[in-house]
Amino acid sequence: MSIGPVQYMIIGFPSNDFDGSIVPALEQLVESGTVRIIDMIFIAKDSAGDMLAFEYEDHPELAAYGSVSDDLHGLLNDEDIELAAETLAPNSSAALIVWEDCWATPLAEAIRAAGGVIIAGERIPHQIVTEAIAAVGQA
Repeated sequence: MSIGPVQYMIIGFPSNDFDGSIVPALEQLVESGTVRIIDMIFIAKDSAGDMLAFEYEDHPELAAYGSVSDDLHGLLNDEDIELAAETLAPNSSAALIVWEDCWATPLAEAIRAAGGVIIAGERIPHQIVTEAIAAVGQA
């Protein structure tokens, strides 16, 4: 099976404030074939720091997320969820999403066919990029 690069993202929501407003942007990425959602779970911490993990079907207010995740594979395990929960402050929530970068599949196939391997890679946080661009613009 041909598969592009796969990554995860933990999207935090302070004050346990899931409202589904990111769903249209996710839908656009899925419908355009840019990404494919492989797995997704929601994590919440209460004010005491106790963690709860749940799926979008478990809460009516998260039903909109079903439109972007009809082909989940269950790759996330308890350890993944616990590690993601460690990043959360009390009284906050997160969506832990695993997706395939479908746009990069042809490049990934070409790299593998050429005997190449990706040695390192990391997503650079938005704030760091914008600060760097601003600093270059000021030079």
